[in-house]
Amino acid sequence: MPNASDPPRTDDVPGLPRPLAAGGRPLTAGVAMLATAVAVVGVLVGGLLAAVALTGHVFGAWRSPESLTPGLIGAAMLGTAPGLFAVSRARAWHEVRSLVHPLAVVLVGLFTVSLLNAGQLYIARGGSIVPVLFSLGWLFVLGALCVCALIGLVLQYLTPGRPLGPRGAPLPGWSKPALAVLGSAWLGIGTGLLVRPGFWADFVPWSVDRPDAQALGVWALALGVGVLGALAEDDLGRTGPALIALPGTAGAVTVVLACRAAAVDWSSGPALCLVPMVAGLLLAGLSGRVLLARSSAVPPRQNPATEG
Repeated sequence: MPNASDPPRTDDVPGLPRPLAAGGRPLTAGVAMLATAVAVVGVLVGGLLAAVALTGHVFGAWRSPESLTPGLIGAAMLGTAPGLFAVSRARAWHEVRSLVHPLAVVLVGLFTVSLLNAGQLYIARGGSIVPVLFSLGWLFVLGALCVCALIGLVLQYLTPGRPLGPRGAPLPGWSKPALAVLGSAWLGIGTGLLVRPGFWADFVPWSVDRPDAQALGVWALALGVGVLGALAEDDLGRTGPALIALPGTAGAVTVVLACRAAAVDWSSGPALCLVPMVAGLLLAGLSGRVLLARSSAVPPRQNPATEG
């Protein structure tokens, strides 16, 4: 007999969309506030970095040899923001963890890279007042968000929850090999750039230094974690915000690459590999949203107890 405290089963009501899997941990206010705060920072800071890069000027927390790298970092921040804003509308942790886990990777990774390359920051090397203040704000804001992310994740996993129900919209079988290849490619490249930047920087088809290579590695690693995390979820209903962030990030990165195409060695192998990797993010996000919409439009199954 159903418990009076259990939520109503809307999958038995004709005309209503199929709900997400029941159970799980409720989303804590801390994680929702963190995602919104990072989204606001991404729009402001990411938009600034991308806009300056499009003009061909170099601007960032450290001096980069080419404007393309800070532009791509800004584009990734800007493109991810819509998905992060969507986190606050979720109710359960399993609906957003495929995006929040990569978010934690980015925050912790960029803060660690900034500390490891602290001597390259404008605040240490000196320069005009604007980049010096920007590098100071970069370090302070990243550090604060990093601490908040770690605390928020710990509290989220300490929140009691119930077992998850069955998956409502499993990934189609044909998509899983492609997602595995795409996620592994981003994960492998990101790990290489982060761990051995001196070696893997030569595979980047434009000029980068050590901080550039490691910062790009952090974002590539986060993209790999996100794609593989969505594959592990095996449920489109649990990847809603991530399905917004993937095409947004791919689209913003494409704009920056197209506008600064002259800085890229397009005849190199890494550049030729970069194109399908970015296109894969775009296709994964768009196709996932289409499949999720179709799954929600399928008429829900009738409760056998009510038939006849």
